[in-house]
Amino acid sequence: MAWIYLIIAGLFEIVWAIALKYTFGFTRMIPSIITIAGMLVSFYFLSLGIKMLPIGTAYAIWTGIGAAGTVIAGILFFNEPVTILRVVFLLLLLVGLIGLKFTSGH
Repeated sequence: MAWIYLIIAGLFEIVWAIALKYTFGFTRMIPSIITIAGMLVSFYFLSLGIKMLPIGTAYAIWTGIGAAGTVIAGILFFNEPVTILRVVFLLLLLVGLIGLKFTSGH
């Protein structure tokens, strides 16, 4: 169950990161509310995950899901560039996350 909590936490990290782009310095109410709510949900599920997983592994995977997901969302929704190097480094990040999962002992 800890891994599911961590995945949910990572997905909500993507939500708040994307919503943050639309807050314009927290001057727009709806995106600001979504950002703060996404942060709270993300932290809540992270806190559940770290009850059962090593903190280093859980934190790295949480931020990794958020980072990778935000890069992918940027490419899909914001026309951010897709270069070979970006794809290579994104794949390296994913390999690292998978490696951490399999070496965590849980």
